[in-house]
Amino acid sequence: MNAHRNNLLSLKRSGHTRRSFLAGLVGSAGLGAVALSPMAQLMAQEAKAAGLKLGIQIYSLRGFPVEVALDHTKNLGFEEVEFFSGMFPLSASDEEIKKMVDKVKGLGLRISAHGVNGFTKDADANRKVFEFAKKAGIKNISAAPTPDSMDSLNDLVKEYDIRIAIHNHGPSDRFNKVVDVLRAIEGRDPRIGACADLGHFIRSGEKPVEVIRALAGRLYGIHLKDFAEMKENTRGVILGQGHLDCASVFDALIQAKFPADGAMSLEYEENPKDPIEDIRQCVATAKAALSKAKG
Repeated sequence: MNAHRNNLLSLKRSGHTRRSFLAGLVGSAGLGAVALSPMAQLMAQEAKAAGLKLGIQIYSLRGFPVEVALDHTKNLGFEEVEFFSGMFPLSASDEEIKKMVDKVKGLGLRISAHGVNGFTKDADANRKVFEFAKKAGIKNISAAPTPDSMDSLNDLVKEYDIRIAIHNHGPSDRFNKVVDVLRAIEGRDPRIGACADLGHFIRSGEKPVEVIRALAGRLYGIHLKDFAEMKENTRGVILGQGHLDCASVFDALIQAKFPADGAMSLEYEENPKDPIEDIRQCVATAKAALSKAKG
């Protein structure tokens, strides 16, 4: 029985994640605020050393011009940015790519991923996405591939050494459940894995921590997103106000050895015209949880 089937079986056997023995100390330090205590900062550094860096899927800031969105990204305290084509087009010229890369570097940020990008059996079209990623220095492409694209993608990840991370979009999607992702990547090059949108998995009735455990070793992206209810039609909420326990998620990611060059991105889709305060609250929740993360 291969590793992915073992991962799937482990969903039924998994227990609760461990918590840091310092959780009580940190909780008393007022971590609900954006500013962290010295102890919390030290623990956040430990989590960072484990490879967890907080980024944003810049679609969350789609109501702004890209340069303004990037400034918000920096000011909100993110370390990384995951682009989508609406702000960093696949058709960008070499000059435009260099300009965007320099802008991001100038802000002290890293481009963690790009997507979600569609892939089909058209190998030439697929190659163009990889060429764009190579020029931009992007390691992870979050993807919505059709079944007949997988042979092409298997060849391209080997040629370019760039990862494909299959993204789920909830109950009506081809990749509704974690088992659907596992089946798609089974037998494929290890650089074909998953970008787990934890919010959409919540909508699909899947528990985020169990999703992470099932995908361990092939998990290259995370979209931190929360929903009020575990059903298809529900409303998005600030992290921690629905079914996403950030501390448990970060513990699970550390245990799963989430790669330091993966893409862990907040994605907040509500209130697109004025999302800054909502995103600020999400960042505070995530950073407080990161400070507790131990795995």
